[in-house]
Amino acid sequence: MLFFSAFFFFLTINIVSADDVKEGLEIGDKAPDFKLETLEGETRQLSDFRGEPVMINFWATWCPPCRQEMPDMEQFYQEHDPVIFSVNLTNEELNTKQVNHFLQELELTFPVLLDKEGEVSTLYRIQPIPMTYMVDADGIIQFKSFGALSYKQMVKQFEQMSKTE
Repeated sequence: MLFFSAFFFFLTINIVSADDVKEGLEIGDKAPDFKLETLEGETRQLSDFRGEPVMINFWATWCPPCRQEMPDMEQFYQEHDPVIFSVNLTNEELNTKQVNHFLQELELTFPVLLDKEGEVSTLYRIQPIPMTYMVDADGIIQFKSFGALSYKQMVKQFEQMSKTE
């Protein structure tokens, strides 16, 4: 009798996986998927990086806190080799030449994604900028921040996220 009770219990419990988590923008939600092109014309899609933690950062060249954050993000990229989706709000820029100049001026080497139509920034309800999401290997938002992050904050959040996996 105990065997059958245990058997039926295990049949009826719901196993929660990342696929069962609702999509949203809060910590614990599945990050909405999106696809954008890099400055070099390559396409990157968030879901293609399932299995790896991802930092998603929204920014613009005219934003002083974004400018302040970029050298720390470059250091983070160089020293920890994270997957970074650096999303430029291209629809709010004068042109992509301005974005290229900004990257060259600050000597940034991480890939930059262009949100030319503002679809992804609308999807993620970006306001203010910079805004950063840390998404774990299962695609679940583990951290979000409004405003510039320091190098130490990036490392701390990324390491905390990696420990939970």
